[in-house]
Amino acid sequence: MDIIPDPVKQYVDGRRFRMLIDGALVESQSGQRVITVNPNTGEDLAEVPEGGAEDVQRAVSAARAAQPAWDALGVAGRSKAFKRFAQLVAEHREDLAMLDAIDCGNPVQQMRLDVDLALNYVAGWPPLAAAMNGQVIPASPGNLHYTASKPYGVVGRITAYNHPAMFAITRPLPSLITGNTLVMKPAPQASLSALLLAELYNEAFPPGVVNIVTGGAEVGDSLVTDPRVKRLAFTGSVGTGLTIQRRAAESGHVKYVTLELGGKNAMVIMPDADVDEAVEGAIFGMNFNVSQGQSCGSNSRVLVHSTLYDEFTSKLAARVSEYHVGAAYDETNDMGPLVSRQHYERVQSYIDSGLQEGAELLTGGERPDGAPDGGFYLRPTMFGSVRKDMRIASEEIFGPVIAVMRFDGYEEMLDLANGTDLGLTASVWTRDLSLAHRTADRLDAGYVWINDSSRHYFGTPFGGTRNSGIGREESADELLSFLESKVVHTRLSDPGVAFERLIAKR
Repeated sequence: MDIIPDPVKQYVDGRRFRMLIDGALVESQSGQRVITVNPNTGEDLAEVPEGGAEDVQRAVSAARAAQPAWDALGVAGRSKAFKRFAQLVAEHREDLAMLDAIDCGNPVQQMRLDVDLALNYVAGWPPLAAAMNGQVIPASPGNLHYTASKPYGVVGRITAYNHPAMFAITRPLPSLITGNTLVMKPAPQASLSALLLAELYNEAFPPGVVNIVTGGAEVGDSLVTDPRVKRLAFTGSVGTGLTIQRRAAESGHVKYVTLELGGKNAMVIMPDADVDEAVEGAIFGMNFNVSQGQSCGSNSRVLVHSTLYDEFTSKLAARVSEYHVGAAYDETNDMGPLVSRQHYERVQSYIDSGLQEGAELLTGGERPDGAPDGGFYLRPTMFGSVRKDMRIASEEIFGPVIAVMRFDGYEEMLDLANGTDLGLTASVWTRDLSLAHRTADRLDAGYVWINDSSRHYFGTPFGGTRNSGIGREESADELLSFLESKVVHTRLSDPGVAFERLIAKR
């Protein structure tokens, strides 16, 4: 396998990555920096600031001071900053994509598409915000009741590592266009593209409107518990989401928290499904060539009717085994490495668990031949004969592992599909649309595809049920979640009396 020259020298070496606080690119107050690791090679990559509680306090103070003027601009004024930001992001498309390939291991060709998708969101939020209206409520005769929407003030955003640039672009937007200011904490595993974006935010937005602080648990906890941050949004694991809820409650201040968490998503293949189409859907829905299966929306559980099981598993295993795994910045590869050694070992432990519990390993499960030494590479993996009680059937692996399960009856299928504590997405594959819609209604998931999988459409609410989170994103629902509703009541005088008073004054 030919590996292109390492692009680290061109895109990383010599670049000073700094945080953004109050319109300035800064180091942490402590001056501490941490070394990030290149998952493609396992070698040290770059130094980034290790922020702490003092940095969060400075960032929140800056955001709070900047918020009234930012809100006063209105949607039209704020949209100008969005337009300038879009221009800057487009100009730095290749830098952002390559930084993500180097820093988190996602294939560079897919990271370019991530930036393109993010630009669609930058363009989409302002007109949606401009269309937001209050209500006039006929609650009582002789009175006027209406609603007005007001921003919370300072919003805290904590993002995940699996789409670093895209999340650092898209996740702040709905809070910003609604008049809030922001303090964002990117994931420490892959923060380089977010710190490049700090430079672009600083050029496009007024000082203090966007603040980016890197670091670990201390930064996250300080942001969650700061009394001046009433609105929090998090994308990541269930365990961290539960901790955020708990710490927000313990802060002694009421906070509005939304969480987009994990998924153990079921792909249901009915007996009349087109097998070849379903195989391609399973491949696409696993996000192998986007994020190595490190996606909360991946259809990592495939439920196949017994009449199609043998044909489906044979064809899917053949397709999965075709994937070429190697350095993420080499465009001849389909799949890159996992994000870190720790996560690689975690995913490998699930593969070991599947083997120990009696699942049938149909393909993958090991390091690919010829992959660069030191990188965290794993071939896409497929298990068959998976039972409901196995860990690989119930726990989110967040990696390139598919668990295929067999079902015979309809209620049995529903029991399997709804048999976890997660409910982010699901998909149904059938030619019978009546069956598809009735099944979609009974699947306990926040987002259900019919004869499709893993695609997002701006304007459609995305989010999960149960432990997959609370709140909806990428839609008007998300915009409204960053606004508080205020009701204004006016007692109206009798029009005849009011008219007579006007005459008397003359």
